[in-house]
Amino acid sequence: MKALTVHQPWADAIAYGSKRIENRSWAPPTAVVGSTILIHAGKRFDPMARFVITDWDTLVSWPDARGAVIATAVLAGSHRADGCCAPWGDLRGHHWQLTDVQALTEPVPCLGAQRLWTPGVAVQRIIRTA
Repeated sequence: MKALTVHQPWADAIAYGSKRIENRSWAPPTAVVGSTILIHAGKRFDPMARFVITDWDTLVSWPDARGAVIATAVLAGSHRADGCCAPWGDLRGHHWQLTDVQALTEPVPCLGAQRLWTPGVAVQRIIRTA
């Protein structure tokens, strides 16, 4: 099972909000498209989010876990950015399309990594039983 680290509050917007597009400068490997991935909330907070997430009442109600897997999602596909997917889609790179997002009941703490990465067996076991 692969995981993708996403800065906050974007990870929360995926897990608890309506964000179903994740912006990356690279296309996902075709072998991962159609499979379930883990959404890992990174330790960093992106201050630029305030220009996209305008409903601050919603934002402050999200848990803001950091350094933990907080959701699963199916990576349904991706396409080149072309000005679509507002408000979540960036104007450049690739839009990863996420479906069937399921927030975990409890965050599962673990270290993240860049690009797609594989969590340890213990983390995967906890998530499968959650």
